[in-house]
Amino acid sequence: MSADATVLYDAPGPRARARNAAVAVAFVLVLGAVAAWVIARLAGRGQFDADMWRPFITASTWTVYILPGLWGTIKAAAVSIIAALVLGALLGIGRLSDHRWVRWICGAFTEGFRAIPVLLLILFTYYLYAQYGLVPPSQLAFASVITGLTLYNGTVIAEILRSGIKSLPRGQAEAATALGLRKSQQMRLVLLPQAVTAMLPALVSQMVIALKDSALGYMIGYIEVVRSGIMSASFYGNYIPALIVVALVMIIINFSLTAFATRLERRLRSGKRGAVEAVEPEVADA
Repeated sequence: MSADATVLYDAPGPRARARNAAVAVAFVLVLGAVAAWVIARLAGRGQFDADMWRPFITASTWTVYILPGLWGTIKAAAVSIIAALVLGALLGIGRLSDHRWVRWICGAFTEGFRAIPVLLLILFTYYLYAQYGLVPPSQLAFASVITGLTLYNGTVIAEILRSGIKSLPRGQAEAATALGLRKSQQMRLVLLPQAVTAMLPALVSQMVIALKDSALGYMIGYIEVVRSGIMSASFYGNYIPALIVVALVMIIINFSLTAFATRLERRLRSGKRGAVEAVEPEVADA
């Protein structure tokens, strides 16, 4: 078997590689043609005229519209991500509990809220808070967005952590038990650090999803970057350029978050390798 083969499929031969290359070239050409057609239609309607883009080189557009909306997006995403991490850790550990009733409650909570769309959770909590006066009116939209994002992303993170812990070799838990560690100590000192490192890419992907889903607050009047971009467009009459600018802002934020997580994961893995290499000489000397 070729070194490039996997357990799922064999490495492609010369004809398969040529066919794949031809399909890739054809796809790129079709995609380029569609993009050129869209750009030409937009240009024909004056969407790329200088007047359409001039508002974005003035400070008032950013201070009045874009930056306040961006702050709302980052604030909602940051609070909901932190709360979702806490909720996900509790639910994920609870699903691995030795007590059946704890596993049942955490499992039912996780599977239930994971199956509900985020928008439905936001709308439900919005009307629940409004009807019973649980939240001040000035914070109603913000609290609803936070609650919906936390419930959904927390349950997804719980499954990520649970699967990450279950994927660890059984010898890790057995060695911790042999050392006399309690179940809580095993989870906190041995299993969770390894699981978080292994599942960090999936956790970051969920954080990016939470950041993007904060735009759903538009439906209940929450001021985030998409809503502020549309408000700017309604004032200046440049909807397409405004949405392009908003999309670029979101791309930059998500790319920065992913790059930070990749660097953090690399440092964590290199730190563990350094610790193992430091221990090996001591074992050899013994």
